[in-house]
Parts: sequence; C-alpha cells; structure tokens
Amino acid sequence: MKISLITATYNSSSTIRDTLQCIQAQDYADIEHIIVDGGSADDTLRIVAEFPHIAKLITEKDEGIYDAMNKGIAAASGDVIGILNSDDVYARNTVVSTIARAFSNPEVQAVYADLQFVQRDDLHKVVRTWKAGPYSKRSFYYGWMPPHPTFFVHRKVYDKVGLFNCSLRSAADYELMLRILLKHEIPAVYINEVIIKMRVGGVSTASLRNRLKANSQDRLAWKINGLDPYFFTLYMKPLRKLGQFLKR
Repeated sequence: MKISLITATYNSSSTIRDTLQCIQAQDYADIEHIIVDGGSADDTLRIVAEFPHIAKLITEKDEGIYDAMNKGIAAASGDVIGILNSDDVYARNTVVSTIARAFSNPEVQAVYADLQFVQRDDLHKVVRTWKAGPYSKRSFYYGWMPPHPTFFVHRKVYDKVGLFNCSLRSAADYELMLRILLKHEIPAVYINEVIIKMRVGGVSTASLRNRLKANSQDRLAWKINGLDPYFFTLYMKPLRKLGQFLKR
C-alpha cells in the first residue's frame, strides 16, 4: 500500500528540515512524499534538495495553502493520502506504519488520531494536547472536529467528495472533514495516540478578530453542504479547545 504525504511550503526554511527528517526516518517503506512550494524566496528549496526521499516537487505560485494541498492531492499516486504541514512533525518513526495497518482493513476509508501543540522553538515542550476521541454522527453538532494534520483519507474518498474549498480560507479543512464525515457519512477510524506535534501559532486563533472570521467561515461550511448546526454548535467549537490545556 502506497501512502502519499503532502507538504505545502512557502518560506519555510526555519522548520522544514524537521518535517523532512521525520518523514525520512519513518519505518514504512512505501511512502510518496510530495512537496508543493509556492515560490519560496528563502532557503526552503535548498533544504528540500538535500533529501533524496522526496518523490515529487511542485514549484509554482499558488493561491494559498489549501490550493497547494489540492495540487498535491491531484499529483498523488498513493492509495492513502495524508498531509503534513511544513512546521509539523510526526511524533515517532512508526506513525506511517500505524496508519497503514489501520487501512489494511478494506472497509476503512478515513483515519484520524490525537495531536500535541508544542513550542515553536522546542518540539518537546507541550503546550496543549488535542485528544480527538471516537467519532459519532452527532459529534460535529457539539463543536467537535478531528485534528486535520492527523487526518488520512483513502484517495477514492477525494474522488467521491472533492478537494478543499479554498474560498473558505482557514475553515477549508473543517469544511472538508464536515463534508467527508457528516454529509457523505464516510466511516472513520480513531487511533487513540498522539501522532503529530504541531508548532503553535495558527492563523485562525491568532486574535479575536481572526476567531470571529473563522466562526463565520465555519457557519458557511455547514450552509454550503446543506447542513444545519444547532444554535450553539459554532460557539462550542472554540470552547472545546479549553479542555486541551488540561491534557498536557
């Protein structure tokens, strides 16, 4: 089973080496690593060139990170597709083999797990832990979503439901998972372990203004899928993050 991993980069020289090293160290052999670079002006591409395991490199201007991810998905030839951001790392060198074992069951079409937010300058310093927990159809209505960097999908799912809706900006990952899991009822398997370490500093949580923008985009994610959230659903989504600080 080939697993395609997509990393979108743009002036990522300060963190991309850690990402590349963690994929190079994986104990699973059949990995296709695709880099989609939006025209970096720093040393990103020079660092990328140091890693011979990279299967494909796409270098061209894009319309943002989700456009870059869509390009990577379109270029992928693997049976299973995952996305690892250019400032994230896998928690251990057995992550991809763990994912492959989950997908060895032909009925499994999507897999997700837990994630730790860590300090930008210290991958061992945990800020908070996102423990996703098992999914049920009511989960999204209570503000739940899985951590997108842990989300692996069989490529036939993308063929069925489509790719990221880039117009939703920071909510594009939320909308895609909402579309896959709730609208299309694609079955997902939860792996009860941390598989990703993610550096803090996400755009949607950087300020109250950005949080309000993200909330409006989240609401649109439901609307364009013909789904109706509860009146409290989109307020519960950011509130659920508070509990993550208790799981460090």
